[in-house]
Amino acid sequence: MDQDLRSIAQARDLLRRARIAFELYRSMDQAKVDRIAFAAVEAGYEAASRLAALAVEETGLGRLDGKIAKNRFATRGLWAAIRDMKTCGIVRENAATGVMEIADPFGVVAAVMPITNPTSTAMFKAICCLKSRNAMVASPHPRATRCVDEAIRIVAKAAIAEGAPSELLLCMTEVSLEGTRELMRHKGSDLILATGGSGLVREAYSSGKPAFGVGPGNVPVYVDRSANVKEAARCIVAGQLFDNGTLCSSEQAIVADRPIAESLKAALITNGVHWCTPEQTQALEKIALKGQDMNPAIVGQSAERVAELAGFIVPSSTTVLIAPCSGTGLGHPLSHEKLCPLLAWYEVDGHEAGCRLCIDLLRCGGLGHTLGLHCHDESIIRAFGIEKPVNRIVVNSPTSQGAVGFTTGLFPSLTLGCGSFGGNITSDNVGPQHLINVKRLARARPEWTNGTLVAEWPSLPPREATVAPPRPWEPVVANAASPVGMTSSNGYSDACPGVAAEGLPSRKPAVSPLAGDTAKKSERESSRIPPNPARLLRPAGAPFSGRP
Repeated sequence: MDQDLRSIAQARDLLRRARIAFELYRSMDQAKVDRIAFAAVEAGYEAASRLAALAVEETGLGRLDGKIAKNRFATRGLWAAIRDMKTCGIVRENAATGVMEIADPFGVVAAVMPITNPTSTAMFKAICCLKSRNAMVASPHPRATRCVDEAIRIVAKAAIAEGAPSELLLCMTEVSLEGTRELMRHKGSDLILATGGSGLVREAYSSGKPAFGVGPGNVPVYVDRSANVKEAARCIVAGQLFDNGTLCSSEQAIVADRPIAESLKAALITNGVHWCTPEQTQALEKIALKGQDMNPAIVGQSAERVAELAGFIVPSSTTVLIAPCSGTGLGHPLSHEKLCPLLAWYEVDGHEAGCRLCIDLLRCGGLGHTLGLHCHDESIIRAFGIEKPVNRIVVNSPTSQGAVGFTTGLFPSLTLGCGSFGGNITSDNVGPQHLINVKRLARARPEWTNGTLVAEWPSLPPREATVAPPRPWEPVVANAASPVGMTSSNGYSDACPGVAAEGLPSRKPAVSPLAGDTAKKSERESSRIPPNPARLLRPAGAPFSGRP
């Protein structure tokens, strides 16, 4: 039997087995589901380092510290946001309207995993499925089969020990494109979560099934004349160093406002970037694309390795390659998504020109995804938010970590919808809330019951428009000594949480003064957030301590 036939047969078999497990799991209550999901979270978090090493070894992509951070983010980072989310039974009830909302799972989720973030995405999707009472069958990238299979085995084993059915989370090991197509199209799958190349996402949407697919990023970052230039440079470099820029939300091009262009360039060089000569830029253009698509040979490679592939040498300490460019489109390969520490550089005069160029870059393959903005002019920030054809505008933060919700208040997710701009069904950061059907039980209105309901309604003109005054921007306190160090909105330090930057000690998270003695002693590596404990209060604005 050839590989395609083996893969198709395995997809059908796993879907059948997962269906049996789902029918057992779907009737469990919220408390039991939360205990099962939490067990998987803790097992995945404890295995973060080992799974990261396995992913780097098997795929040859990214950095160990970045992969560890992603694995931790995809487990406890996700759990902190979903622990109290109601996903079973009655989730909302409105006595005034008589409407009751009831959560019901989709069924068996066909989950397609990428090569760039294999273990973190696998655990993220598995935990989302557990929390929402779904079963899952995963199809990994052929070059990430072992690490994805191991990640799912670890979380599944913990879930089973807590009472989950034995074949609720399964993974294909006989992988081929035809097998993945069968997984998505077969009657045994109910929903598709597809993370991968644009071709695979198109396959998901053409399968005839409900599907959440994510589009490409190609994220431009505009640095305005009002920006803190040193902070902008630090953030941009941090985004590129984070797992060698493999997140689809990582910066791909810098659009610099001309008055601050030279100072930004100097700040970037201080952070270890290599400024490419015209000859080096031409050499990089030759390897940036393969045909009209991103060249997989450069994805997730270090700046030193990308330079070597292009035929020139840079110091091993180089953080990012920056190549000045003059246009966008296929005639300018560096204006496209690259997913490695290689950035195109543009200069414009004013935010209006910056706006237009950012849109041109997004049209090269990033509509609907993410845009970065370094700026302290609130009017420009709001204008970019209103005008740009993207669904995440990340302000004064690395876009890599900001769009997924680590350095911002966005929902923590490794599946980022691109909305109608990118041909996706949602613009959200996808989570368990997207993997449930919400049934609505509606009772008769009293007016109908007592016979006073008539088909007449009053004329209600629109209310007077009110605009809330802008709130002063509160800058993030950062560790300026390290190009990869930062403090996130939830109080965790470093772009790679728990992983010290080279030559620097790893910092402990801040602790709320009302978090209690136990929480004060806890560190990020050891903090555990069990399901539904009694909440501890913390004052508004106090940093999140890793406890409720």
